Amino acid sequence: MTTRLAAGDTAPAFTLSDATGKLHTLADYAGRKVVVYFYPAASTPACAAQACDFRDNLAILQSAGYDVLGISPDPVAKLAKFSDKEELTFPLLADEDHAVAEAYGVWGEKKNYGKTYTGLIRSTIVVDRDGTVAVAQYNIRAKGHVAKLLRDLKLAEKTTAAA
Repeated sequence: MTTRLAAGDTAPAFTLSDATGKLHTLADYAGRKVVVYFYPAASTPACAAQACDFRDNLAILQSAGYDVLGISPDPVAKLAKFSDKEELTFPLLADEDHAVAEAYGVWGEKKNYGKTYTGLIRSTIVVDRDGTVAVAQYNIRAKGHVAKLLRDLKLAEKTTAAA
Protein backbone atom coordinates (compact mmCIF):
# COMPACT_ATOMS: atom_id res chain seq x y z
CA MET A 1 0.00 0.00 0.00
CA THR A 2 1.18 3.49 -0.79
CA THR A 3 1.97 6.03 1.90
CA ARG A 4 -0.89 8.24 2.93
CA LEU A 5 -0.59 12.00 3.01
CA ALA A 6 -1.06 14.08 6.15
CA ALA A 7 -1.63 17.76 6.84
CA GLY A 8 1.56 19.70 6.12
CA ASP A 9 2.84 17.32 3.42
CA THR A 10 3.53 18.69 -0.04
CA ALA A 11 0.75 17.62 -2.39
CA PRO A 12 2.17 15.53 -5.26
CA ALA A 13 2.17 17.28 -8.63
CA PHE A 14 0.03 15.81 -11.40
CA THR A 15 -1.08 16.34 -14.98
CA LEU A 16 -4.32 14.63 -16.01
CA SER A 17 -6.92 14.98 -18.76
CA ASP A 18 -10.45 16.03 -17.94
CA ALA A 19 -13.67 14.78 -19.53
CA THR A 20 -13.12 17.09 -22.52
CA GLY A 21 -9.49 16.07 -23.02
CA LYS A 22 -8.10 19.31 -21.53
CA LEU A 23 -5.00 18.85 -19.37
CA HIS A 24 -5.08 19.99 -15.74
CA THR A 25 -2.05 20.24 -13.47
CA LEU A 26 -1.99 20.90 -9.76
CA ALA A 27 0.19 23.92 -10.60
CA ASP A 28 -2.80 25.38 -12.50
CA TYR A 29 -4.40 25.91 -9.08
CA ALA A 30 -1.40 27.54 -7.36
CA GLY A 31 -2.56 30.35 -5.09
CA ARG A 32 -6.01 28.73 -4.71
CA LYS A 33 -7.32 26.08 -2.39
CA VAL A 34 -8.41 22.89 -4.11
CA VAL A 35 -10.49 19.93 -3.00
CA VAL A 36 -9.16 16.83 -4.77
CA TYR A 37 -11.55 13.98 -4.27
CA PHE A 38 -10.88 10.45 -5.47
CA TYR A 39 -13.75 8.13 -6.33
CA PRO A 40 -13.66 4.52 -7.56
CA ALA A 41 -15.90 4.52 -10.66
CA ALA A 42 -17.97 6.98 -12.65
CA SER A 43 -21.69 6.29 -13.05
CA THR A 44 -22.05 4.09 -9.99
CA PRO A 45 -24.77 5.10 -7.51
CA ALA A 46 -22.43 6.11 -4.66
CA CYS A 47 -20.03 7.99 -6.92
CA ALA A 48 -22.92 9.78 -8.63
CA ALA A 49 -24.38 10.81 -5.27
CA GLN A 50 -21.02 12.13 -4.10
CA ALA A 51 -20.38 14.01 -7.37
CA CYS A 52 -23.85 15.57 -7.22
CA ASP A 53 -23.22 16.63 -3.60
CA PHE A 54 -20.06 18.42 -4.74
CA ARG A 55 -21.98 19.96 -7.66
CA ASP A 56 -24.78 21.13 -5.39
CA ASN A 57 -22.35 22.68 -2.89
CA LEU A 58 -19.85 24.03 -5.40
CA ALA A 59 -20.94 27.66 -4.98
CA ILE A 60 -20.27 27.47 -1.23
CA LEU A 61 -16.82 26.00 -1.80
CA GLN A 62 -15.97 28.45 -4.58
CA SER A 63 -17.12 31.46 -2.55
CA ALA A 64 -14.64 30.36 0.14
CA GLY A 65 -11.85 30.11 -2.48
CA TYR A 66 -11.93 26.36 -3.15
CA ASP A 67 -11.86 24.66 -6.53
CA VAL A 68 -13.02 21.03 -6.83
CA LEU A 69 -11.43 18.26 -8.89
CA GLY A 70 -12.73 14.69 -9.04
CA ILE A 71 -10.23 11.96 -9.95
CA SER A 72 -10.96 8.34 -10.87
CA PRO A 73 -9.26 5.56 -12.84
CA ASP A 74 -11.94 5.84 -15.54
CA PRO A 75 -11.10 6.74 -19.16
CA VAL A 76 -11.93 10.22 -20.48
CA ALA A 77 -14.91 8.97 -22.54
CA LYS A 78 -16.58 7.47 -19.46
CA LEU A 79 -15.96 10.67 -17.49
CA ALA A 80 -17.55 12.72 -20.27
CA LYS A 81 -20.73 10.62 -20.18
CA PHE A 82 -20.84 10.75 -16.37
CA SER A 83 -20.28 14.51 -16.29
CA ASP A 84 -22.97 15.13 -18.91
CA LYS A 85 -25.50 12.80 -17.28
CA GLU A 86 -25.05 14.31 -13.81
CA GLU A 87 -24.64 17.89 -15.13
CA LEU A 88 -21.37 18.30 -13.23
CA THR A 89 -19.84 21.76 -13.21
CA PHE A 90 -16.30 20.95 -12.09
CA PRO A 91 -13.53 18.94 -13.79
CA LEU A 92 -13.36 15.16 -13.59
CA LEU A 93 -9.86 13.86 -14.28
CA ALA A 94 -8.80 10.49 -15.69
CA ASP A 95 -6.05 8.63 -13.81
CA GLU A 96 -6.20 5.41 -15.80
CA ASP A 97 -2.79 4.12 -14.70
CA HIS A 98 -3.61 5.18 -11.11
CA ALA A 99 -0.20 6.88 -10.74
CA VAL A 100 -1.76 9.95 -9.13
CA ALA A 101 -3.89 7.77 -6.86
CA GLU A 102 -0.74 5.96 -5.75
CA ALA A 103 1.10 9.26 -5.15
CA TYR A 104 -1.79 10.45 -2.98
CA GLY A 105 -1.98 7.18 -1.05
CA VAL A 106 -5.48 6.32 -2.26
CA TRP A 107 -4.65 3.18 -4.26
CA GLY A 108 -4.49 0.08 -2.12
CA GLU A 109 -6.14 -2.98 -0.66
CA LYS A 110 -9.90 -2.93 -0.34
CA LYS A 111 -12.46 -5.36 0.98
CA ASN A 112 -15.95 -5.67 -0.44
CA TYR A 113 -18.47 -8.45 0.16
CA GLY A 114 -15.76 -10.64 1.68
CA LYS A 115 -13.35 -10.24 -1.24
CA THR A 116 -9.99 -8.50 -1.01
CA TYR A 117 -8.66 -6.66 -4.04
CA THR A 118 -6.57 -3.64 -5.02
CA GLY A 119 -8.35 -0.50 -6.10
CA LEU A 120 -9.09 3.13 -5.44
CA ILE A 121 -9.96 4.04 -1.86
CA ARG A 122 -12.58 6.83 -1.74
CA SER A 123 -10.69 9.78 -0.27
CA THR A 124 -10.51 13.57 -0.23
CA ILE A 125 -7.38 15.69 -0.04
CA VAL A 126 -7.65 19.45 0.43
CA VAL A 127 -4.62 21.30 -0.91
CA ASP A 128 -3.86 24.76 0.42
CA ARG A 129 -2.80 27.81 -1.62
CA ASP A 130 0.88 26.98 -1.14
CA GLY A 131 0.55 23.39 -2.40
CA THR A 132 0.58 21.72 1.00
CA VAL A 133 -2.03 19.29 2.24
CA ALA A 134 -4.49 20.98 4.61
CA VAL A 135 -6.84 18.01 5.09
CA ALA A 136 -6.41 14.32 4.22
CA GLN A 137 -9.47 12.08 4.62
CA TYR A 138 -9.22 8.41 3.64
CA ASN A 139 -11.83 5.63 3.51
CA ILE A 140 -14.69 8.10 3.46
CA ARG A 141 -18.32 7.28 2.77
CA ALA A 142 -19.91 8.85 -0.29
CA LYS A 143 -23.15 9.70 1.48
CA GLY A 144 -22.80 12.69 3.78
CA HIS A 145 -19.14 13.28 2.97
CA VAL A 146 -19.55 16.73 1.42
CA ALA A 147 -21.59 17.95 4.39
CA LYS A 148 -18.88 16.66 6.74
CA LEU A 149 -16.17 18.29 4.64
CA LEU A 150 -18.04 21.61 4.75
CA ARG A 151 -18.21 21.32 8.55
CA ASP A 152 -14.52 20.41 8.74
CA LEU A 153 -13.65 23.44 6.59
CA LYS A 154 -15.92 25.60 8.80
CA LEU A 155 -18.21 26.35 5.85
CA ALA A 156 -21.30 24.43 7.01
CA GLU A 157 -22.81 27.30 8.96
CA LYS A 158 -23.12 29.23 5.68
CA THR A 159 -25.68 26.79 4.27
CA THR A 160 -28.64 24.75 5.37
CA ALA A 161 -27.92 22.23 2.56
CA ALA A 162 -24.91 20.98 4.54
CA ALA A 163 -26.98 20.11 7.61
